[in-house]
Amino acid sequence: MVWVLALLLFVDLESIRNEPNVERRSELALQNAETSMDTARDAYRAGDAAKTETALKELGASVDLSYDSLVEGGKDPRKHPKYFKSAELRTRGLLRRLEDMRRAVATEDREFVEKVRDSVSDIHDKLLNGIMTKRKKN
Repeated sequence: MVWVLALLLFVDLESIRNEPNVERRSELALQNAETSMDTARDAYRAGDAAKTETALKELGASVDLSYDSLVEGGKDPRKHPKYFKSAELRTRGLLRRLEDMRRAVATEDREFVEKVRDSVSDIHDKLLNGIMTKRKKN
């Protein structure tokens, strides 16, 4: 059952990877991350640790895909901040939800939630730094 769920999630993420428009791909990946967060929360409440872990992995992969898509677009986040700022806000929301989940899970289950939270936090910091840093003078 867990493998079927993992395969369905992978296929969904794979279809997002095939989106040619990088900004749209980033938005779709963040939508998928938010859905995965809901799935992880619901699975944990239902006592399904395997489904929780699978959904959290999907969340991390989706946030990575979102950021990689924006970088692939090659736009300067200071001059074209729309999608970068949207991604920054949505990752901030995911961080809050991950922190809430970390507090809610049993101590022995926190390690994986913290790992995903740290990964999302790194991406959030990169997005924020891209938007806020000044251009270096040559």
